[in-house]
Amino acid sequence: MAQLAPLVVPALKKHTATVIWAHGLGDSLPIAENYRRRSKFDEVAFIFPNAPTIPVTVVAFNDLAQQQDQPGIHKSRDYFHSLIKAEIDKGIPSTRIVLGGFSQGGSISIFAGLTSPSPLAGIFGLSSYLLLGDTLPSVLTQEIRAANSSTPIFMGHGDADPLVKPEWGSETAKVLKGLGWKVDFNVYRGLVHSADPKEMDDLEKWLNERLPAQG
Repeated sequence: MAQLAPLVVPALKKHTATVIWAHGLGDSLPIAENYRRRSKFDEVAFIFPNAPTIPVTVVAFNDLAQQQDQPGIHKSRDYFHSLIKAEIDKGIPSTRIVLGGFSQGGSISIFAGLTSPSPLAGIFGLSSYLLLGDTLPSVLTQEIRAANSSTPIFMGHGDADPLVKPEWGSETAKVLKGLGWKVDFNVYRGLVHSADPKEMDDLEKWLNERLPAQG
């Protein structure tokens, strides 16, 4: 089956940055439309690729990697890397590209971002967790680690999420911090497997820091 073309919300002014925002269990497009209504991120193009379907089973965090489709995850990683390269080929510096998403989209974004051969402006995952955590050290070559070792990561998670357990998110942050990444992990009280206004506000502030307007 051919890969569905991503949805694209173009920049309103000169295109100087890109956010690649992977769909999860819901549609993230209204987020970009909200930014447009409020004249936010006018120089930023938003690309919404379709996130892969990653089966979620209630297990302990350390057992997650054993139940994941490694070839499928690597295929999705390569696709996300191709989207990053396409933006670079358009003239957008990789350090003006943010990769992230919600749920499955955030999970694959974290994995793809950490293994990107090009340094990114940032990586975010909402209600997400680390994929193939047991193999990550082996795929982080010296060149890849050097490219993104200082890339900041934003994570948001509801403490009442019944699908992607809160501890999966906190353990992901712990593992990534142990590998040397700077992770801003935020917990939202009473939030289930969905987005939250406070979470969106926090993410917007983080994106503003990562992708300031260049005028």
